[in-house]
Order: sequence, then C-alpha cells, then structure tokens
Amino acid sequence: MTIGARVFKTGLAVAVALWLGTLAGLESPVIAAVAAIFTVQPSIYRSWMQVLDQLQSNVLGAGIAIAAYWLFGSAPLSVGLVCILVILLCIKLKTEDTIGLTLVTVVIIMEAQNQGWPAALDRLASLLLGIGCAFAVNVSVAPPKHHSRFVRQVQEAQNQLSRLLRTSVSNELKENVFRKEQEQLHEQLRKLDDFYRLFAEERVLKKRSRLRKARLLVMYKEMMMTLERGYELIEAVEEQYFAVPSDPAWNRMVDQHIEMLCGYHEQLLWKWDKKLKAGAAPAAPPPESGIRLTEMIAAEGEFDDALKARIAAQGETEVTVRARLLVVTSALFAYEDRLHRLDKLMDHWFERGLDGAEE
Repeated sequence: MTIGARVFKTGLAVAVALWLGTLAGLESPVIAAVAAIFTVQPSIYRSWMQVLDQLQSNVLGAGIAIAAYWLFGSAPLSVGLVCILVILLCIKLKTEDTIGLTLVTVVIIMEAQNQGWPAALDRLASLLLGIGCAFAVNVSVAPPKHHSRFVRQVQEAQNQLSRLLRTSVSNELKENVFRKEQEQLHEQLRKLDDFYRLFAEERVLKKRSRLRKARLLVMYKEMMMTLERGYELIEAVEEQYFAVPSDPAWNRMVDQHIEMLCGYHEQLLWKWDKKLKAGAAPAAPPPESGIRLTEMIAAEGEFDDALKARIAAQGETEVTVRARLLVVTSALFAYEDRLHRLDKLMDHWFERGLDGAEE
C-alpha cells in the first residue's frame, strides 16, 4: 500500500495546525486540526474554492450560532434547530461541501458561549487557522500534477483495453476474468474523467501557457474519446457478435482488424511519449480492410448452407444476423476513426512545437 500525496498532505496539515495552534496559545488547537482535515482538496483550485466557501459558511454559521445563543440559549434542542437552519442555508448558497465543518463551528461556538466571549473567539480563530494551514500545505507541498497522472492513467487504460479487445472475438479469457477486467477498465475510464476535470480546473496565469493548456485539453479529450470508443467496441462484440453465428472468414478478418487497431493505438501513445524513432509513423490499418468487412456482411448469398442452418436453429433470420454484425463493424469504424483523429491531432501538436508543454 502506497501513501498518496493527498494523504500525506492531510497528515502534514493536521500537524502544522496543531503546532501553530499550540504556539499561538490557542485553547483548542485540536479544532484547527479538524478544520485542516476538511479543507485539504485534490487540486489547488479546489483547495482555494474550498477556502472561500469555508470562510463564507463558517463566518455565517458563527454569526447564526452567536445570535441563536443569545435568543434561545445552548439547550440541545436549540443547537439541533440551528444546525438544521445552517444546513438549509449552505444548500441555498450551493456550498454543500462545507456543511460538515460549518456544523462543527456552530456546535463549538454555541457550547463555548457558556464560557464567555474569549472562548468563542478562540475556537473561531482555531477554525480559521486550520483552514489557512490546509491551503498553505496544499499549495507548497507537492502541488498536484494532474496532466502526469492523466497520461499514466491513459496508458494503463489502453493496456487493459488492448488485452480485452484482443481476446474479445477469440474468447480466450475465462468469463469471470473477462468481466472483472472489463469492470476495472470501466472504473479506470471514470477515474480518467476525474483527472481530466481536475486538470481543466487548474488556473494558468500566462496567456501563452493558457493557449498551450487549451490545446492540451483538446488532445486529452480526444485520448478519452478514443478509449471510450474502444470500450464501446468491447460491448458491441459482447452484445451482438456472440448473439448470432457468423462466417469464420469474417471472424478472422474482425480479429485481425482489432489486432491492427490495438497496435495502432499503442503506437500512438508511444508517439506521444516520443518513443518512436525519428521519422517513424504508427502503422495505421489499411482502409480496404474495414471496407471488406462491410462488404462481406452486406453481400447477398454470402452465407453457406451450414451457416444458414445454424442461423435457423437459433431462431434468427439472415437479416437479423447481418444487422447485428453491422453493429460490430460500426463500432470498429468508430474506434478506428477516433484513432485517426488522435493521430492527426498529435501531428498538429508536434508541428506547432508544443511538445514538452505539459504544465
């Protein structure tokens, strides 16, 4: 088990908050540690937005807590009703992520009023200190590099996609193994979308850097779309290909075409990482191979007697079989089209001299 950057920074923020709280002579430095735990976020931008939301919600919550104490006291029922009001206000202000810490603020300030104003102000200061420590640690210690994480995740997803595609038609993997790997790939694609959003949220100050980032986002989006088309091809093979019998010659051509597409996808990522030799280009599948697949499906009278007997035995019609196989072919074409688009985007990227600009 490895310790991630966010885990480490949470622990560090808690330690710094406790240390500074003790150094400043606060009576409740542990409250600063609690605030730090709530404020650490996976990106600098989200951390900054969390600070703004926490300040707004906690100051508002503190004001409500003070007013409620003077009006109703600090009876358990009063504290509970104030918590309900604060939750509704946070939802109204669209700061739902701050509800937890804001409720902590309300409870500790209403409880501290029994000890006088100094205790209430001490606890509010502890909360603000914890929020500030969490933001400072998040910015200064191992700032998140979401583009690097994104590229690594793309490579891992492509490796798993390639393994599943290459065994989808040949049906070599055990059913439970295939299902497990397919679920893992689906989860990887979901994480990939999260990394993309985190990278897209980061703010860049320089105009030139903003332009580079905008182009990089287009590239990353295309990488994601390509992987998604590959995943849709897996689903098409599962849902349509195995539902009906098909011509062995067509099966071999599909298997070969998928093999070429997987190799093409892999080489595109090598191209992005500059692992290909100078002047070398990824081996794209010849266009006539895809056209031939469609022709074999659409051709009238292409099914032999043995295949027609198998089709009839399954209660299917030749029209239904051709329609199902065309779905598989369409998914193949969609995946291949995205690969060609990704290849062209990479060419434009390198032609403009933008390589190495991942900031």
